Amino acid sequence: MKITRVETIPVEVPLKEGLTTKTAGGEHVVSPYVVIRIHTDSEHIGLGEATLSPRWSGETSPGCVAAIEGLIGPALIGEDPTALTHLRKKVDGTIRFNPFAKAAVEMALWDLTGKAVNKPVYQLLGGKVRKELPMKMVVGAFPVPQAVALAERFLAEGAKNLKVKVGLNPTQDIARVRAVRQAAGPDIPIGIDANQGWDLATARRCLAELADCNLCFAEQPVPVTNPQDLVRLRADTRVPIMADESVFTLQEARHLTTIGAADIISVYPGKHAGIAATREIAHLTQAAGILCSMGSNLELGIATAAMLHIGIAEPAIDSERYPGDFLGPLYHQADLLTEPLALGPTAARVPEGPGLGVELDEEQLDRYRDASGRATQLG
Repeated sequence: MKITRVETIPVEVPLKEGLTTKTAGGEHVVSPYVVIRIHTDSEHIGLGEATLSPRWSGETSPGCVAAIEGLIGPALIGEDPTALTHLRKKVDGTIRFNPFAKAAVEMALWDLTGKAVNKPVYQLLGGKVRKELPMKMVVGAFPVPQAVALAERFLAEGAKNLKVKVGLNPTQDIARVRAVRQAAGPDIPIGIDANQGWDLATARRCLAELADCNLCFAEQPVPVTNPQDLVRLRADTRVPIMADESVFTLQEARHLTTIGAADIISVYPGKHAGIAATREIAHLTQAAGILCSMGSNLELGIATAAMLHIGIAEPAIDSERYPGDFLGPLYHQADLLTEPLALGPTAARVPEGPGLGVELDEEQLDRYRDASGRATQLG
C-alpha cells in the first residue's frame, strides 16, 4: 500500500447555542478546523483532523493547509502509510512545531494502518486496559447565573464530573466556582482551569480562598513563561496542580517532571503532534510518578476518536482518577461523522471498527466546508 494523494478540507463548525465556551484566552464560538484524507493505491483512505486555535497553539486553518500542501504532503507521496515511525520522523523533518497539523496527518496514518490489518487502533496500541473512559463536562468562565445554569444542565443530563473555567477576574472566578460547587453538592468532583490567566500571587490567593470547595485539580493556573511558578504554587497548596499549556513536547514534559512542577499532566494527540508522542509523554511522566489526564481542544469526531483509542489503551492516562475531556463533539453543531461517538454523560466508549472506527459524513462535510469551499489535493 502506497500513499497517492493528501487532501486537506478546511471546515468551520459552530458550537451549539448555549454551549460556547469562554476561557482566559477568549470565547470559543466556532471551530475553524481542517479535515485530512490520505488516499492510497488501495481501497483504504485515512482520516485525520487538525483542531486549530491560533490564540492557544499559534496554528491557523490556512497555515495548516499550507504546511500540509507545501511541505508535509509531498514528503508522504509514494510512502507506505503503515511505516509509522519512519513517517513520523520524515514529517518532523519537513517543518518545526505545528503539532496539530502533524497530529492530523499521524492519526490518518494510524487509521490507514488499522484498516490495512482490519483492527482498531487501540489493538495496535496493545489493547484495552479499561472498558470505558470516565469523562467530565466543562463550564465556561461565564457570569455566575449562566455558569450555574450550564452546570445544572450537565448534572441533569447525568454528568458526574465538572471542570470550571477561571482566570479572567479573580473575584468573579471565586464566585463562579463557589456557585457551581453549591449547585453540584459536595460529592461531585470539580476541577478548575485558568488557562494561564492568573499570576502567581493571584493563584495563591484564589486557591486559598477556594480551599473549602474541595477542588480535585487546578489546571494551568499560571503562565508558561516561568515553570518555577508552578513549583512555587504547588508547594503552597494542597490542590493538585495540572500542567497543560506548559507541556507540548517530550522535552517540556521532562523539564517539568524534573523540577517537580506538577502533580498531573494534561495530554492529548493534537497538542503533542500525534498518538505516538502522546504515549511517549505519558510513559515519561509515569516513570516520574506523575499522572496524566486526557485534555481537549474541543475536537470534532475524528480527533475525538483518536483520543478514545489512546485513552482506552494507555494505563498512564488515568481517566479513573482524573476523568478526561472526551467532550468536543457534544459542544458542536456537527461532528462530521456518519455515526456519532458514544460520549457521556458519565463515560465514553471507543469505536470498534478498523482504524479509528469512524467514517466521514459527506453531507455534513459539504455543509460545514469553510466559506471559500477550498479543498486541496496532492499527488
